[in-house]
Amino acid sequence: MATKVYNMQRESMEFDVVIVGAGPAGLSAAIRLAQLQQQEKPLSICVIEKGAEVGAHILSGAVFETRALDELCPDWTSLGAPVKNPVTNDECLYLTTHLNHVVVPEFLTPNSLKNSSDNHVISLGNLCRWLADQAEQLGVEVFPGFAASKVLYDSANTVVGVQTADMGLDKNGEKKSNFEPGIDLLSQYTIFAEGARGHLGKSLIDKYSLDHDMQPQHYALGFKELWQLPKDHPHYKQGHVVHGVGWPLSETSTTGGSFLYHLPNNQVAVGLITDLNYRNPHLNPFEEFQRFKHHRAIAKYLSDGERLCFGARAIAKGGLRSLPKQQFPGGLLIGCDAGTLNMGKIKGSHTAMKSGMLAGEAVFKSLVAPQPEREPDYQSEFESSWLYDELASTQNFGANLHRFGEPIGGLVNVVEQNWWPKLFKRSAPWKVQDLTEDHACLDRVKQSKPIDYPKPDGKLSFDKPSSLFLSGTQHEENQPCHLLLHDPDLVIETHLPQYNEPSQRYCPAGVYEIINSDGQPQLHINATNCLHCKTCDIKDPSANINWTSPEGGGGPSYRGM
Repeated sequence: MATKVYNMQRESMEFDVVIVGAGPAGLSAAIRLAQLQQQEKPLSICVIEKGAEVGAHILSGAVFETRALDELCPDWTSLGAPVKNPVTNDECLYLTTHLNHVVVPEFLTPNSLKNSSDNHVISLGNLCRWLADQAEQLGVEVFPGFAASKVLYDSANTVVGVQTADMGLDKNGEKKSNFEPGIDLLSQYTIFAEGARGHLGKSLIDKYSLDHDMQPQHYALGFKELWQLPKDHPHYKQGHVVHGVGWPLSETSTTGGSFLYHLPNNQVAVGLITDLNYRNPHLNPFEEFQRFKHHRAIAKYLSDGERLCFGARAIAKGGLRSLPKQQFPGGLLIGCDAGTLNMGKIKGSHTAMKSGMLAGEAVFKSLVAPQPEREPDYQSEFESSWLYDELASTQNFGANLHRFGEPIGGLVNVVEQNWWPKLFKRSAPWKVQDLTEDHACLDRVKQSKPIDYPKPDGKLSFDKPSSLFLSGTQHEENQPCHLLLHDPDLVIETHLPQYNEPSQRYCPAGVYEIINSDGQPQLHINATNCLHCKTCDIKDPSANINWTSPEGGGGPSYRGM
């Protein structure tokens, strides 16, 4: 359904820089800009965040590398940053069946996946809350609960800001009694840091052809649960890190991986990452995660524990070969909005932060230049940084797994990460590409083996409604649907007979379901369930779903994630 457009006089606010998204990239950009500003001429910097509070929509494993934080806030320890849980032990498992596993020896583990005590197991949401405090102390204005709905351009197609979403529209797009029009936030430069598959970032990539000559971006769907273990749990070891590959995804020749991280206070984070180039339309990533927790190598850590929180989020994992041009007239695209995650390390927080810092430096140079450029020169900053070198060193990592599967792709990664640099003192010279977009990878239902998922036991495995409850997800129910179909007829005419409408399974929150209406199948969209994971925008086989932002303040409310 098209959104109604009202002719109205909108309020506007002007800033030197507007930043969309209060994640690690956006907040690092704000802090770096504020650090560089001249005392006699302070900058006006605004960060808007669609979550009800900073950190509400932040989801990551997360083993955190402090390299970027060391540069951004060298005294972070004395300032009380919530980074206080160094890795004490690191192991990698290959889950061979639903019962058995082998511990991958160190010489067969890619060096990029190894973690030392310089890394910390943290809550990225808590770190972002701390970063927001640091930004505000430097004079940055941080506004949670405001969703950017559209990019504003001038007559020369230069970005001049963003417009926040209208509040108080009903399901039909009509004004309710509490209607408030969105605000135009105008700026000299706008930095987009929405996270993976940001809807404005996607529109910018299309408008300026920022991904020209790049391989397609690739994604995975990551699940995470936070568990509280009882005191004296026999398998709890603070700082312990477990990564895994293999079962259950290996049963459908699907790539991905798993993690289990030991946090302070007898808490553990457990998760499964499913690559979204999977082929079997019967596959249900949520159910794969529930199965995974029953593997005895994992279940022993969760026994007698209690789930505290659940969440899911898409991850941009294409790496350097999928990274679009990040600068354009009037702005920059940074962090996971562009795709700076280092797949070889399965880490994106420190790279997002460095991307934000480079953005702040590029924008500042342009602001103080005698003749400001339409495009801040981010590219030069990026290519001369350790961020570029790090992404270049693992640029084949994801493609190796996609092209060759497990374990062959993993062995190729060991050669590239461990043996080749040691023998030849440089990165592997060959180029492995992955040119098929994730949404184009589904086989037809008739070609695919059905998957029988067991019912949840309520102890280790759970259903979607109870999991959604633990995510704290809430939306204003009477508002326009933010999940838009380009062609509604495709669902019943094409996707249902060919793929048994896969959105029923790839969505982790039960947003999409096929119901019978007068004896005819019909797609029903439960938009209020949406976790903002963006999987539907990525995996729909006809790229038929466009995720747009609902009213600000809606969505999950993650705690400790």
